[in-house]
Amino acid sequence: MKKIAFALAAVAVVAGFALGAAWYRQSRSSALEAVARDRAALFVRLHSPVRGAADARVDLVEFTDPACETCAAFAPILEQLLARHPGRVRLVVRYAPLHEGADEVARVLEAARLQGKFWEALHLLYRTQHVWTAHHRVYMESVWQVLPQIGLDMERLRADFADPAVAAVVAQDLADARELGVQKTPGIFVDGRPLEPFGVDPLVALVDAAVRARYPG
Repeated sequence: MKKIAFALAAVAVVAGFALGAAWYRQSRSSALEAVARDRAALFVRLHSPVRGAADARVDLVEFTDPACETCAAFAPILEQLLARHPGRVRLVVRYAPLHEGADEVARVLEAARLQGKFWEALHLLYRTQHVWTAHHRVYMESVWQVLPQIGLDMERLRADFADPAVAAVVAQDLADARELGVQKTPGIFVDGRPLEPFGVDPLVALVDAAVRARYPG
């Protein structure tokens, strides 16, 4: 009788352990999925401007400062990468205004996005950096002077520029950049992997490798 009782107790312990292990695995899996979702949000937010196919499997994420000369120099390279892998890579741009006064320029870009003119405004400001920034300083009066040429509703632009919701978007992007360790711009990630070492050739190699991994065969 004692042997039977012991055997039943042993079975109960094993069953309990199995159930506990299953619960732990499920809890850990759920926790890891939550972490993955949270980390994914650091790269792409609902407000983030996206260029390229919506169903592209490779994310090329750039944290940019509109006053950054290197960011302006990399803009055509990023466009070339989209053309190099049509339909397979999407470009996501985030705000990381590290220069003094660049947060206001980022707010201008976000206000332009609300009019469907983000990309036109971004490329315009890159092309005209010599007009509105010098010696690591931003001259906002010059920023406002160049913007009308892309057909923006300037009255609405100024109103949206002053909207706290627009400032909150820029602040969120900057917080994400800092969380990801971005200390200079452009901060570039390909499917979550940082561009290291920094350079055109490493970037091309990183994107090509991501495309091969996401589109085998």
